Amino acid sequence: QVQLVESGGGLMQAGGSLRLSCADSGRTVRTYAMGWFRQAPGKERAFLAAISRSGSITHYGDSVKGRFTISRDAGKNTVYLQMNSLKPEDTAVYFCAATGFGSESWRVFLSASEYIYWGQGTQVTVSS
Repeated sequence: QVQLVESGGGLMQAGGSLRLSCADSGRTVRTYAMGWFRQAPGKERAFLAAISRSGSITHYGDSVKGRFTISRDAGKNTVYLQMNSLKPEDTAVYFCAATGFGSESWRVFLSASEYIYWGQGTQVTVSS
């Protein structure tokens, strides 16, 4: 059973940093490709970052490239999203996701429809 639990969200001033964590009690991080998405009120869920099953390949959405970094600790079965230079437009609920199916170790997945397992989300609010 895959159960993803996000943590680390909160209120931050513009220009600050936060690190989100996504943990699972099993072997999810080593078994599936993982990703981070966010959803602001009235908007569709947007892709932020993805990491391959091997952990060696990452990909970012244009809105966060250069500011956010996805990483993982397979030993802790945890995926992280380091968020720097936060902006008010980063305010959203942030979700981590796992593909839930086997794939080449190097592949990353950019579409929400390619992910089966989702966490409950964590709120990030950035004030100006």
